[in-house]
Amino acid sequence: MTGFDALAGRYDELRPAGTAWAELADLTLDMLGPCRRLLDIGCGTGRFAVRAHDRLGGRVWGVDASPEMLEQARRQPGSRAIGWRLGEADPLPFRDGWFDGAHMHLVVHLLPDRTAALGEAARILAADGTMVIATFRLEHITRFYLVPYFPGIERIDMERFPDPAVLAGELEGAGFGQVEVTPFDQQVEIDPDVVLERVRGRYISTLHLLGEEEYRVGLERLEAAMKGRTERVVTTLRWALVRAVR
Repeated sequence: MTGFDALAGRYDELRPAGTAWAELADLTLDMLGPCRRLLDIGCGTGRFAVRAHDRLGGRVWGVDASPEMLEQARRQPGSRAIGWRLGEADPLPFRDGWFDGAHMHLVVHLLPDRTAALGEAARILAADGTMVIATFRLEHITRFYLVPYFPGIERIDMERFPDPAVLAGELEGAGFGQVEVTPFDQQVEIDPDVVLERVRGRYISTLHLLGEEEYRVGLERLEAAMKGRTERVVTTLRWALVRAVR
């Protein structure tokens, strides 16, 4: 889970915590249920960890491999209530059975060794501890609104993102018992100038993995398509929320 250092300073600006983010975060927290000790794995700039503490109470920790992301997390309002730790998902820098809740948001596709990382998540959870993973369904990737401009996005992300059914099987193999996959769709509208600003800032990690020529050509196409456009871009986020009980 590296490569986000350069994005850290503008991450919350390019990917703001709007209504859709809050809706997904609150649904995730409902699925986690009461937690005395919760770990946000790959916490990034810390928005979810802070919201979790505000809503659930208890103790919340956030762990991330990027020092720059953690620096931004420590600047969040309410961040002093959170325990921030620098570390990888494998191994996690916590003792066995310490948490009763764990969370990953758009992290599983970044894990170098997903099997080992899921095993680590199981290790740090107590018996009956709950984990919720937010990831995308594969149809989100094939129907992503930027794919017509950057075809390489589909190829790269189909290789990185696990099918939720496969992920569920991997969680069972890591020692989780009850595993449920809940599809969840959100329709969002984005102003054309915001679309361009985000893509110019390479707001998703996949844009950093494209070849420079493909990125340049795709950006030129996108700029031409957005020029003079007044109506918002309408797209759908096709989530899979995977809940697993230790």
